Amino acid sequence: MLDSLSVSDSSVDRVQNILQLAMARLEVEFRHVLVTNSESVDPDTLLDYLAVSSLAASSFTSNGEESVDMTPQTSFNGPSFISSQYEAAEGASSSSGDEDEDVPVAQPVTDFNPIVELLPSTVVADLHEIAQRMVVAGYKRECCQVYTNVRKAVLEDSLHRLGVEKLSIDEVQRMTWEVLEGKIKKWIQAMKVGVKVLFASERQLCEDVFQDIVGVGETSFADVARGSMMQLLNFGEAIAISRRSPEKLFRILDMYETLRDLLTEMCVIFSGEACAGVREEASGILLRLGEAARGTFAEFENAIYRDTSKTPVPGGAVHPLTRYVMNYIRFLFDYVDTLKQLFGDRKELLKLPGEERTIVADSMGDDERTLGQDDLSPLAVQTIWITHVLQNNLEGKSKLYKDPSLTYLFLMNNLHYIVQKVKVAEVRALIGDDWVRKHTLLVRQHATSYQRAAWVKVLACLRDEGIRASGSFSSGVSRVVLKERFKTFNAAFEDIHKAQSGWFVPDYQLRLELRISIAEKLLPAYRSFLGRYRLFLENERHPQKYIKYTPEDLETYLNDLFEGSSGSSLKWKS
Repeated sequence: MLDSLSVSDSSVDRVQNILQLAMARLEVEFRHVLVTNSESVDPDTLLDYLAVSSLAASSFTSNGEESVDMTPQTSFNGPSFISSQYEAAEGASSSSGDEDEDVPVAQPVTDFNPIVELLPSTVVADLHEIAQRMVVAGYKRECCQVYTNVRKAVLEDSLHRLGVEKLSIDEVQRMTWEVLEGKIKKWIQAMKVGVKVLFASERQLCEDVFQDIVGVGETSFADVARGSMMQLLNFGEAIAISRRSPEKLFRILDMYETLRDLLTEMCVIFSGEACAGVREEASGILLRLGEAARGTFAEFENAIYRDTSKTPVPGGAVHPLTRYVMNYIRFLFDYVDTLKQLFGDRKELLKLPGEERTIVADSMGDDERTLGQDDLSPLAVQTIWITHVLQNNLEGKSKLYKDPSLTYLFLMNNLHYIVQKVKVAEVRALIGDDWVRKHTLLVRQHATSYQRAAWVKVLACLRDEGIRASGSFSSGVSRVVLKERFKTFNAAFEDIHKAQSGWFVPDYQLRLELRISIAEKLLPAYRSFLGRYRLFLENERHPQKYIKYTPEDLETYLNDLFEGSSGSSLKWKS
């Protein structure tokens, strides 16, 4: 009996040794097949797949027509596949109108899964057979470890060739914005290609190799891809928690939109318990990028408020701050749907300090105030508030001018620029025509205030008061007073022209309207004054010393105003 047990134990030992040798050889073969056939994917190939995926996703055009089938019928062979598919599409399109030819009808495609064949199908079949035997023999851990080590390194290399770098959060935050902006562009490309093509293909490969082996494909994919995906997400985290400054907002929005649009696909690719951490991290970073975008928008407002430049813009032209802010707002409207999403519902947004709400309401028209803020979208309120902060800042900068008329010209120019930028369709549709009408009226009011401040002295010279010594117009005209009045007019007009030919109204239409408005007040008054009093001086010696200009001369000089030139090309009459 003891001899029988001894023989049995010896047989078991021999069997176990043989099994270990066999499994060791299978492991070596498994690794050899993987290493020999695995190589990183060329970035151009990945980008070609992404392009085809995007094209296929748009297979239904905006008018509801179906596009041709972009599903590959054969294995992918790089750019040649792309061209052949385009040729097929063009051929189908050009032949569609010819009823006599028997042309196959292309089938519409609404979903395209751009899976790259990472390994040849015969190799995948061999790996599957080896994996099955190793798992059945109890060597699942060894099999998965070999697979993970090889494919993880290949995946990392593919991402590296796409420009993905291993960067810590500290390294990212120490980068200059110029460098970081380039990294963000590469990150966006890597995320799109990675999720839509590379990770999806890697997931498919895992499922094919470990087909019918319960749980192994999911955990192996998690071990292969989790580190690379987390590395990409960590970059998003670094941007989300970095110092907020206005120039970063557009790139943060780009990152937010990219991650938002990919999140559903990520949750499908990284499904299962083993990838739960990836899904949670992606969702969390999306929220933090949204918070960063809102915070950066608030920092944009603060930057406007804090701008305390004390150098007046020459000639009362449009201030650089005005151009910066309004162009910033204009570019933001490329992200209008995302911004609406980020700012949430109107009840959330309108939890603003009472003072701010009052100021925003005061900057609206009466009709808008009657309707109430609830009739404005959150983004509209934010946009109006930004323009209000800008206008307040410009009011302060206008006081840097010593000449009150230049103060009003500066305000007119800048507010006109703001209104013109708001008139762009997307912005105007958001904040409404009432805002545009009210602020267009303010532009006119500033123009009127300018004219009063600049021309009141000149126009006062053309009044009758003080010229006649008695109530009779035909007699009692004091030639001394009249001569002095003409001299005062000439000097005042020349002073204005000398100064204001160097002032600048950049907008051609506004400049023309302002000149016409001045001419409509000045020329009739001068023509009438000249008609009443010319005869009293024409018989004097050197009457041209007093009556230096005809109405036509004045009109010519008026057309020289607001060009921003350092000096007029016109010569004064002596």
